[in-house]
Amino acid sequence: MEHSLNEIFSAKNEMVKKGQIVEATEKFFAPDAKTIDFDGTVTKGKSEMIAKMQGFAGAIAKVNGITLHNASLNGDVSFAEFTFDFDMKDGSKVLWHEILRTIWQNGQIVEEQYFNA
Repeated sequence: MEHSLNEIFSAKNEMVKKGQIVEATEKFFAPDAKTIDFDGTVTKGKSEMIAKMQGFAGAIAKVNGITLHNASLNGDVSFAEFTFDFDMKDGSKVLWHEILRTIWQNGQIVEEQYFNA
């Protein structure tokens, strides 16, 4: 592997902090990756997750802030605690405090689950 998993995990977190959520999905998700939202919604496959992130990112009018509070990596499992603060194009506000649990395999995300913090 060209980079250590810690370097890959850090690079992903840096992209998310910059609001590059679609790009991070494209770069780090394995083709058959699965995601699970805190409401139980499941995506199956990288292409489905990219489409979901494109739709979400396209609905954002303004990014007020994305804060990474904590990050931890143990073996092939990482955790990242973020706060996302967005103004949406429909006039609503999104303020999420979220924990991401990520399972990695060969430097790619094979499963990511989101928890409301």
